[in-house]
Amino acid sequence: MESVRVAVIGSGFGGLGAAVRLRQAGVTDFVVLERADAVGGTWRDNTYPGCACDVPSHLYSFSFAPNPRWPRSFSGQADIRAYLEQVADRFALRPHLRLNSEVTSARWDNDELCWWIETNAGGYRAEVLVSATGPLSDPSLPDLPGLDSFPGRVFHSARWDHDYQLRGKRVAVVGTGASAIQFVPAIERQVNELTVFQRTPPWLLPRLDRRTSAAERWLHERLPVTGQLRRQLLWGIRELQVDAFARHPARMRLVEQLARLHLRRSVPDAALRRRLTPDYRIGCKRILLSNDWYPALTKPHVRLIDAGLSEVRGDTLIAGDGRRVVADALVLGTGFQVRDLPIAHRIKGVHGATLAEEWRAGMAGLRGTTAAGFPNFLTVIGPNTGLGNSSMILMIEAQLTYLTDYLARLDDLARDRRGRAALVPRRAAVSDWNDRLQRRLARSVWNTGGCDSWYLDAAGRNTTVWPGTTGEFRRVTQNVELAEYEVLRHG
Repeated sequence: MESVRVAVIGSGFGGLGAAVRLRQAGVTDFVVLERADAVGGTWRDNTYPGCACDVPSHLYSFSFAPNPRWPRSFSGQADIRAYLEQVADRFALRPHLRLNSEVTSARWDNDELCWWIETNAGGYRAEVLVSATGPLSDPSLPDLPGLDSFPGRVFHSARWDHDYQLRGKRVAVVGTGASAIQFVPAIERQVNELTVFQRTPPWLLPRLDRRTSAAERWLHERLPVTGQLRRQLLWGIRELQVDAFARHPARMRLVEQLARLHLRRSVPDAALRRRLTPDYRIGCKRILLSNDWYPALTKPHVRLIDAGLSEVRGDTLIAGDGRRVVADALVLGTGFQVRDLPIAHRIKGVHGATLAEEWRAGMAGLRGTTAAGFPNFLTVIGPNTGLGNSSMILMIEAQLTYLTDYLARLDDLARDRRGRAALVPRRAAVSDWNDRLQRRLARSVWNTGGCDSWYLDAAGRNTTVWPGTTGEFRRVTQNVELAEYEVLRHG
């Protein structure tokens, strides 16, 4: 049983970022528990053809670890994963990593004021537990009648089967989200027939991607301030867009017109355009970026079924309107378990209830980071920290500032001669914080845009998106307000 001050779950951007900030704050007694055999999180797991980021590279990286040599303005999966490996080496994180160590349970001990953590590779005792598993770590699989009996190959885009050869096959794809719009154009040239089952069409804008020039890379390397200015410009543009998303959805009409123009230029067939035109306001669902999704759907061997997949009978796929397709392989581009995080079922708080049970009426955190009933527990990318238009790395860094201040407060409490302490958010503070968020979200495009998205839970509450700027979130997570917490003392 290894005893540490802090245990971090996950080694994606959130987990590695937490490790860096802990070392910078002088905390070296910590471990990063990772279920896989390498770091990288979602950028390690998602290796599907065409996988790339839809946030500009210089904004989708840590402010404390700039990369002047990004090869493209929007980076691909391999380059982002390589960047995370470099972060692990640059900041000497390898000794803290515990790879192939999946957390199976974590239980709070109110007598000892500590977390008892079990993994498939051993146990840990920690004063503070940080969950950095992220919302895009576990695939969401559709509940389709007959899916288990499909005789061909079935796999999710986040668990791509590279051993299976698609060339010459009849392939069907379920989903038209952020992953599908990338891998469908990448595989359509290989397959004999490609059928895409669409439930709801997404809004698309052009992807302004290009190779970065040698001169740009040289300039950012020799004069780091130029890279900082580039990052600030990218950040500032996105901060100015927030008001339209969060307070004045009607202002999204101009963006919607640009998306319609993009569709019209890409798809000559008016009938196909109608099937690809959403009936909800742009921004209600995630706005996607692509130059080749629409052209791929116009190819003669590609078929769009806009009724969704409802049933599987042998090798025959049956759409919601009765149309039938015979396929050799089925690729699921059906997203992730965002609203029912698997790790939440493994973490037990003060009264023995799991985090999933605490959140059965909907996820709710204090400043998106701590949860009622769970002392000395913090989440990175917790409830209502998602963004509709900017880089999640900005939100992660803000939460890491909150984490380091949280540890400093615990140190202050321990020095007052009363011994070790723990902090647990007051339920009233959590309720007040979330009531304010829900009032703000009520008029946002995510709530009023007329779509059914993963931003909203089963009760229609938006437990996912942050309704302000990243600058505002950085301000509200700058310091831990002790008035929002109860102090638990040893014994």
